[in-house]
Amino acid sequence: MEGHDIVLIGSGHNALVTAAYLARAGHDVLVLERNDRPGGLCRTEELTLPGFRHDVYSASHPLLLAGPVMRELGDELGARGLTYLNTDLPTGVSFPDGRTAVFPRSMDAMVAEADRLAAGDGATFAAWMESFAPYAPDVFGLFTQDLAEPEAMATIDRLIRGDGPGLTPLATTVFETGRREVSRFRSPVLQAMLAPWVMHLGRTPDEVGSGIWVILVALAIMQAGMPTPAGGSEALTTALTRLVTDHGGKVVTGTEVSGILVENGRAVGVCTDEGERYAAREAVVASTNVDQLYLRLLGKDAPEELRAQAARYRYGRGCLQIHLALREPPRWPDPRFARIGQPHFTTGLDGCTLAAAQGMAGLLPSEPTFTVDCPTAQDPGRAPDGAAIMRIQVLEMPCHPHGDAAGEIEVGDGTWTPDLTARMTDRVLGIVAQHVPNIPDAVIGQAVVTPDDIARFNPNCGPGDPYGGASDLAQAYLLHAMPGQPGHRTQVEGLYQVGAGTWPGHGVNGNSGYIVAHQLLAS
Repeated sequence: MEGHDIVLIGSGHNALVTAAYLARAGHDVLVLERNDRPGGLCRTEELTLPGFRHDVYSASHPLLLAGPVMRELGDELGARGLTYLNTDLPTGVSFPDGRTAVFPRSMDAMVAEADRLAAGDGATFAAWMESFAPYAPDVFGLFTQDLAEPEAMATIDRLIRGDGPGLTPLATTVFETGRREVSRFRSPVLQAMLAPWVMHLGRTPDEVGSGIWVILVALAIMQAGMPTPAGGSEALTTALTRLVTDHGGKVVTGTEVSGILVENGRAVGVCTDEGERYAAREAVVASTNVDQLYLRLLGKDAPEELRAQAARYRYGRGCLQIHLALREPPRWPDPRFARIGQPHFTTGLDGCTLAAAQGMAGLLPSEPTFTVDCPTAQDPGRAPDGAAIMRIQVLEMPCHPHGDAAGEIEVGDGTWTPDLTARMTDRVLGIVAQHVPNIPDAVIGQAVVTPDDIARFNPNCGPGDPYGGASDLAQAYLLHAMPGQPGHRTQVEGLYQVGAGTWPGHGVNGNSGYIVAHQLLAS
């Protein structure tokens, strides 16, 4: 049986971050991946036409750029081909009636934009940012700490209790809604630019606990922008893979792990569908959700109570991603959008929350709020000369719809058939046309990624949830992903977990990989 120090199941970016740190430190590392190449949801393909390179799933990586992984590994990843492209306008918002706004990274420019929308909102925005400043280092520090460890517990105590006799103002913000958090602003345009970003964190603006994430996203994109790897999102995992293998690690694709080998309560290796066995002298790291880990990979070797908790793990709503090949760049009515990162198209905060509620009820939203990005604005090499690519990301989409809020689309049994996909795509493109005059005329090719596609590609996405699990308060923070395992160390000795199903959750941030790498290095 082939043996290694550490065996990793899956090659999402968090697993590769863990593997990179360990390989650099001299450990013998093996990464096993079921798909044809490493990277998980960081995947770039010519989906539409030759020469048009689209990010199939994830795209921009602001939280990664703002975190410790890039500070510590950035130079080595850069030497292996990773370069980030960015913009001074990370996001914005567009209304069908022509109202627009942008979110600059410069505080002075952002204050001026807020005041343009409503007199006094600039000062309110600056005061909002300033009020959070004392907490920001500890809050962002928690993203790289295992919440079950004493260091994180001490950080949480400082944030919630502070030095006074009561609780800090932050304690209220943790349980606030996104709508309430942005109600301080007079401008409905500014409100609609800020609040919908919580949907990219698996929450909705009217959901308890979403409020703190509004300000966290605002801070993150002011600091890091909306960075995208040159050539596409997969350039990140390609560079991480090279870093692993350059330091002697091994990455094997087309190999699905079917079980974790446990002896005397300790993880000692894995077995594959092909019957191969790989021994792990030091640890096994699973880049899987708890349902995959405890019900499929561990099975009877997992404590019964943990298996029962894992069976109750919940997934969130799905995502529809529409990829377009364009003969020319978008003709934005607001010329500032020519250099914008990822703006929302919406009818406003109420329209956004109504569409989210429709999705939660299992209905196709009648007028969804969604983001549109055009990566070729910063990276023209991802399309032929003069052409462009566009990605439309529609969140809060039911994985298996059982109706249409507009009463126009027959959903059948909820399977994303070609007809259902085409009709929902037409609805979304009709909305895009209200904001971008040369859509759909400029479209020369399109490809759509449905919740069913996401589910088939990655078991960690359950029925098609791109975020790998519901993020409401009952399955967040110390309850993420389940009460019996509040951290990244499992109850099986030598077995660790990384990925979207662990703190700090989904998105390309590398933090769970960072946490587990440093736990293993410390041991």
